[in-house]
Amino acid sequence: MEEKKTEKKKWYKSVSNWLIIVASVILIPILVINIWIMIQAKTNKDEIPSVFGYKPFIVLSGSMEQEIYQGDLVLTKIVDPATLKVNDIIAFRDQEDTVTTHRIIDIITNEGETYFITKGDNNNSQDSNLVSFDDVEGIYLFRIPGIGTFMNSLSKPTTIIIVLLGITLIFVISFVLSTKKQRDLERKEYLEYKKMLEEQKKSKEEKSSTKANKSKKTK
Repeated sequence: MEEKKTEKKKWYKSVSNWLIIVASVILIPILVINIWIMIQAKTNKDEIPSVFGYKPFIVLSGSMEQEIYQGDLVLTKIVDPATLKVNDIIAFRDQEDTVTTHRIIDIITNEGETYFITKGDNNNSQDSNLVSFDDVEGIYLFRIPGIGTFMNSLSKPTTIIIVLLGITLIFVISFVLSTKKQRDLERKEYLEYKKMLEEQKKSKEEKSSTKANKSKKTK
């Protein structure tokens, strides 16, 4: 019976730690970054939001497979467009004012202006429009597979509220489990202390009784 209780406490402890790690290390940073991006998007609608010079984008098509996949979250870094070269993957605004992440396949100069010719790795032909320096949003650094869809859902107010409630619930459960464990430990220590006092009292009584018996025999 005692072994089962011990196993149960260990199970509580591991789940409690796991819940805190998930909420603290994964959900909270993602939520904070997403809220910060939303605030920037609302205050300055003409610019793509960035976090310390880095811009995340959600991939909506498979034009860059096998390098980048639909549903991925890609991270780009703001750079001087003049430093870009052929084979770099860049994020840029297209003619429809949407952001595309494609590879530079050539660089040309037209009337003193430098332009990039881009192409999706999975596309059969190059992009129809040239990319100017002003169109460039950043250079591609890396991707986080599949998290783009999750981030997109987090941008919705309803989802944010649900996630915040979920995080709160996680911490409440963790606190309750931790408190229960502490109460069980304190109760166990109290019972052990009480048992020790009873044993000491019993030992004293036995010693007193033995001493009294010896005294009677002596008389």
